[in-house]
Parts: sequence; C-alpha cells; structure tokens
Amino acid sequence: MDLQEIFITRFKQARKAKKLTQEQLGIAIGLDEFVASTRINRYEKGVHLPDLQTLARIAEVLEVSPAFFFAEEALAMNILIFKMNINEKKANI
Repeated sequence: MDLQEIFITRFKQARKAKKLTQEQLGIAIGLDEFVASTRINRYEKGVHLPDLQTLARIAEVLEVSPAFFFAEEALAMNILIFKMNINEKKANI
C-alpha cells in the first residue's frame, strides 16, 4: 500500500470512528458549510491532500495524532493506544 492509500484508509477510519459525516468534519475544522462535504470527500478519495495546518486541525477534531494518518497497521494501533493513554492521564489530573 502506498502512502496516499494509507492516508485515505486512516482518514476514513478516524472520521467514521468519531461518527462524523464528511460535512460535520469539514465544518468542525473550520471549512465553510457550502464546501465542507466536498472538500472532505476529495481528501477521502485521494483527489487532494490537506495542507499541514488543515491536517493538524483534522487530527485534533478526530482526536488522533497527525502521524496516525500515514502509519502502517501495527504502528497506527500503537499510536492510537499511546494517544488514549495520554488522554486518560489528562482526564485524571
């Protein structure tokens, strides 16, 4: 699997795990409601890739690390586990 395919797969996984529509995600990252769904759809189809600032906002909303979007399966799971542990520690403070 190439890097773009990995990104597409991880992006869809993360969005669906948060139970957000493409439009909801787009609006949550600050896109205009009239283009939100189309833009997120193009990211998921691999037509376009988000710039780094947009990727950071997407990762924040989806509660994953930006690295998650480019990680192979085993590494992606480790990233998610690490992120969950950090979130647990923050909640307990």
